Amino acid sequence: MTTPKKLFIKTYGCQMNVYDSERMSEALGEQGYVATDTPDDADMILLNTCHIRERAAEKVYSELGRYRGLKEAKPDLKIGVAGCVAQAEGAEIMRRQPLVDLVVGPQSYHRLPQMEAQVRTGVRALDTDFPEEDKFEALKARPKARRAPAAFLTVQEGCDKFCAFCVVPYTRGAEVSRPVDRILTEARDLVDRGVRELTLLGQNVNAYHGAGPDGDWTLAKLIWALNDVDGLERIRFTTSHPNDMTDELIEAHASCPKLMPYLHLPVQSGSDRILKRMNRSHTAESYLRLIERLRAARPDILMSGDFIVGFPEETEEDFQATLNLIEAVGYGYAYTFKYSTRPGTPAAERAQVPEDVKDERLKRIQALITQQQQDLQQSMVGRELTVLFEKPGRFEGQMGGKSEYLHAVHVMAPDAKPGDMARVRITESVRNSLKGVLI
Repeated sequence: MTTPKKLFIKTYGCQMNVYDSERMSEALGEQGYVATDTPDDADMILLNTCHIRERAAEKVYSELGRYRGLKEAKPDLKIGVAGCVAQAEGAEIMRRQPLVDLVVGPQSYHRLPQMEAQVRTGVRALDTDFPEEDKFEALKARPKARRAPAAFLTVQEGCDKFCAFCVVPYTRGAEVSRPVDRILTEARDLVDRGVRELTLLGQNVNAYHGAGPDGDWTLAKLIWALNDVDGLERIRFTTSHPNDMTDELIEAHASCPKLMPYLHLPVQSGSDRILKRMNRSHTAESYLRLIERLRAARPDILMSGDFIVGFPEETEEDFQATLNLIEAVGYGYAYTFKYSTRPGTPAAERAQVPEDVKDERLKRIQALITQQQQDLQQSMVGRELTVLFEKPGRFEGQMGGKSEYLHAVHVMAPDAKPGDMARVRITESVRNSLKGVLI
């Protein structure tokens, strides 16, 4: 009996990378690989990288340096770099790190089996093309293993917005939407394997325009089709752009039973001057009016957002406008980042804000967001929520899961199992989660 080869994947960044790592693991399963949780006993190590965070490339090189001893002790170990850093710096990675055997971009990972076969012959492999074939169609059908109750499903990739700070249009390419029939087939397959909640993924997911049986479908139309899938209980989507939040999609939040009352809608800044410099194509006022429309349609919707502090030329007045917008919206969650340059993007060539100013602003914005998050969590105490249980908690008989608002909730439920849903009365708000009791 052939001993299976072991594959270790380290995933950086967004939910789309999590989905991509799953599909890469499945693709390499064709070559006899099984997943391992540690690099120490792996036959292949694959870093699935993200280019959004500060010093992303340097962090990848640092991680690769940690594997030099493993490679020396195990010469047959193969090491690969995938994802957006691979796309942006593929040739440089191969030049700078001789221990790397393969580099593959996010649109080419369906070719991993062929690349793996090549490196096994001693020839290094590099593929950062934007191939004509559909990578999802080229991948084999998913194996029928049982899945966790909540899963990601990529429906759209790429972005045409060209925000001045962002590398996505260069690393993921132009906006492309998957055909409706393939999404629905994959969704039903996931439900058959135990998934009860799907999060639809895209760099600009609400710009979805996939081919359907009667012409191109919008995201709202796709959501309504998924609403009819038996066994699927919850639908979410991320990440959205304010300019693509249509009336049809707002109405879906009001009336689609399975679409959860949670929306991640990045704004990045509250200053119109900075938004224009970012090439965001919306204003703070238009964003606030959009939030009003969403809350009129679904009063209990929980808002999440992204904010960049210290964007080139940001003044204290610009930053204060961002704080004012946050105060006006009231976020349940938000992700905050210091601006860092991305080579090749327009903002990289502009006058930069000093690092100490960025640090100070980041602390202030995080303090405000944290307070809003804590206040919103506290407002859940005494309410009855529906929790989808995902895994056992820290204590015997305890289960952990997510509410409709995406809050982590822990409940003593000794008879529950992952995939069960239950009504829960919230009794306490603790750091980053809620506690409750079964009703």
